[in-house]
Amino acid sequence: MYGKLYSACLYGIDGVLIEVEVDLASGIPQTQVVGLPDSAVREAVDRVRAAIKNCGFAFPLQRVTINLAPADLRKEGTAFDLAIALALLSASGQVTLPASGNLLIIGELALDGALRGVPGILPMVDLARKHGFQAVLVPSVSVPEALLLDGITVFGIGHLRELVPAHQRDQNRTEPVVLHSLDHLVQTRDRVPGGGPSQQPDIPFEDYLDVLGQRPIKRALTIAAAGMHNIVLIGPPGTGKTMLIRRLPGILPPLTPDESLEVTKIYSSAGKLKQQDGLITRRPFRSPHHTISGGGLIGGGSIPKPGEVSLAHRGVLFLDELPEFSRNVLEVLRQPLEERVVTISRSRAAFTFPAQFLLAGSLNPCPCGWFGSEFPQPSCTCSPFRIAQYRERISGPLLDRVDMQVEVPRPQRRQEDTKPLSTKEMREQVRRAEQIQLRRYQGLKISRNSELSGSLLRQYAQMSQGAARLLDASFEALGLSMRAYDRIVKLSRTIADLEGREDIREEQVAEAIQYRQLDRRQPDVSG
Repeated sequence: MYGKLYSACLYGIDGVLIEVEVDLASGIPQTQVVGLPDSAVREAVDRVRAAIKNCGFAFPLQRVTINLAPADLRKEGTAFDLAIALALLSASGQVTLPASGNLLIIGELALDGALRGVPGILPMVDLARKHGFQAVLVPSVSVPEALLLDGITVFGIGHLRELVPAHQRDQNRTEPVVLHSLDHLVQTRDRVPGGGPSQQPDIPFEDYLDVLGQRPIKRALTIAAAGMHNIVLIGPPGTGKTMLIRRLPGILPPLTPDESLEVTKIYSSAGKLKQQDGLITRRPFRSPHHTISGGGLIGGGSIPKPGEVSLAHRGVLFLDELPEFSRNVLEVLRQPLEERVVTISRSRAAFTFPAQFLLAGSLNPCPCGWFGSEFPQPSCTCSPFRIAQYRERISGPLLDRVDMQVEVPRPQRRQEDTKPLSTKEMREQVRRAEQIQLRRYQGLKISRNSELSGSLLRQYAQMSQGAARLLDASFEALGLSMRAYDRIVKLSRTIADLEGREDIREEQVAEAIQYRQLDRRQPDVSG
């Protein structure tokens, strides 16, 4: 006897369709799972056997072969439990499912037959929708996540017994159960609290009004947010570097519907999507500790999972005190900063994760933090060797990929700002610049100035003759790389957008150059 149902698993952040085939043959009772299963999948046999017996069904006392196709794709996780159980019951004639070829089945079984949620429901349901499935059967706890997508029927099940309508349930059944419909399991948004395409709770952002002074730094952060430019703040302790960057999400525009679905799928596949969150509409803000490993930052594992750079996709990745991170860890950022994706290769496959984020970092000028401070007290106690060693933790190629390197001065204790910039005002400036960019790049694969390159950079960032001469002179005087040259052009384009100008003039180029503080001649640390 043979039965086949459809399930899915995660491959990176995308769902992959899996055929669950069951063959029952005469012979010594034994069960074998084939199709490159991992240990969790092989253990599914014991979970399924216990669940079937505890729900009043009979586990087939035959030679059972379970194949997960395609057979050359490694399978991991517990999402196949429910599909395996139903395929066994269907092949043994105990249950007849309606239109099983149009149903995608996902869920982990407990020993008593209860269903548990699995990560990645959203990308797997999206896969079912794209492949023309009419419905999905998922654990009840995963129904709100499945209902975030339109265009597919969602059946929710909390226990294997619920598969059979209440009037047909019988622990001592002798006749097979024929299910003409699964309508008693259908779920809709009005039946499930939080099941609609809801948005994240409207938690107010921290306001830049709380930051004392620092108007030039707020201007720099506005530019960074408007064009999604990478930025690093440099200054002594207590100048407000962390405070300034932590308020950056408040001035970023909300995610578009497509971006929202993309980010939500990443969090779903990583198992970090909370039921009450709904679709993620706020741009992510990730701030990993400096003890993080390269795999934690970039992603990894035998079957790779998203790392912090992917969890920060379309948002901000904040690395506080950059030199405290391992140099090897920081170096893995070079590929995603340039290509905006992460590619992790394994022996059987290569996984690609999106990683388009705004890198925001902070660092002190030296280990003690007071080198070059304009205040006599406290004075720097670091030796020249320690200062050089401290700075070498951040490589030149990595800094070259940071658009803005801004010095943060120490604010006066009673500094007065007659017209302080608020988060609301900065957000409005960013919104206007964003609209200009969206109109300019309509129909292209890019949406922000920081994504310009090659011919697009020459086409959309044309400079006046004076601006070009100024940039060429700075290129020679500062010894800039061609990468830094292009990044200054992109930065100038964003500054011009904030000022509502179509062309780039000397003023915009001059302001962009001043944000490249670490490209200038560094203070002498030899004496």
